[in-house]
Amino acid sequence: MRISQTRWSSNAGWGIPPDFAQEADLVLVFADHEFFQSEDCYAQLHAMFPGAQIAGCSSSGSVMGVEISDGDVVATAIKLEKSSIRLTSLEVSADRNARELGMSLMAELNSPDLRHVFILSDGLLVNGSELAQGLNQAGIPVTGGLAGDGTRFGKTWVMANAPAQNGRIAALGFYGNVTVKSGCFAGWDEFGAERVVTRSVGNVVYEIDGEPALELYKKYLGAQAAELPASGLRFPLSIQASKTDHPLTRTLLAVDEVTHSLTFAGDVPQGCLCKLMRTNLDNLIDNAGMAAEVAKPEESASTGLCLVVSCVGRRLVMGQLTEDELEIIREKLGDATAITGFYSYGELAPFSDVMQCQLHNQTMTLTTIYE
Repeated sequence: MRISQTRWSSNAGWGIPPDFAQEADLVLVFADHEFFQSEDCYAQLHAMFPGAQIAGCSSSGSVMGVEISDGDVVATAIKLEKSSIRLTSLEVSADRNARELGMSLMAELNSPDLRHVFILSDGLLVNGSELAQGLNQAGIPVTGGLAGDGTRFGKTWVMANAPAQNGRIAALGFYGNVTVKSGCFAGWDEFGAERVVTRSVGNVVYEIDGEPALELYKKYLGAQAAELPASGLRFPLSIQASKTDHPLTRTLLAVDEVTHSLTFAGDVPQGCLCKLMRTNLDNLIDNAGMAAEVAKPEESASTGLCLVVSCVGRRLVMGQLTEDELEIIREKLGDATAITGFYSYGELAPFSDVMQCQLHNQTMTLTTIYE
């Protein structure tokens, strides 16, 4: 595997392409700039890498090595030596739910030598929980994430062998002699009593333990309740279907003072167990390292690729410390592993001991690829 990274900026344009540009098999592109949305962006990438599959999405921060950048476009070119890839995509439509779209994407990529699928989805028009359910039907490991739009939450964009589009889901399949691993850890501290979600619809929670959900949050947040929903980023919700299931993290997006409800970035099923969580910056960074440990190859490998999908909520909470979680990933994986990825509106990954992909919030997820 050969890997090279370059960057576009409004001042300098694209950096120098690698010497294997004409032979590159895959280009991954992440951006928080309107240039990414233009036909020119894709046309220029296709001209530089004429034989490559080109996939990417808009971000809430783009990752290149151990740096996070805004206002530019980051491109990572890969030349495969022992494996192959295939890229497919679908438009989001009103007559098909996300579960059906996920099943269709996996069926399109299906092959006996399919090893892994990486998803890049519109971040605002797709129910990530339903999408994960559909993706899981094929029995193939899946990771990826929901595209970002900075902190604007306006529109998100996905590129899949065509100019970036709003309302699209791309699926990238890896085939043959390739080793793909993933790691998924959050690092938030649970506090308070374990409770039950007694009334919810999709991602909107109306009652917890029979009490209005908003009032419970206000009680625990104290003075910070006046800053809701913004302060809710520091107090996500941990949910479990049962005590034996892994807990998922859900980010608070909005509050409704009329219905006393809470809206989260992912489904919160009625009847699930829940606990409030709070920020522990050291734990967040340490858990990024734990994700890297799990995603490391079992044997020492030469050049490899690490795809980072972390949450915009983590970045907002961690501030200037955010790049520390990339530093610890580099420390664990070594300099021979190139790092790229994006800060997202939701992360798709399985826990380390199960194959089933889940939608996560506020979580560091890693996908490593080695031949």
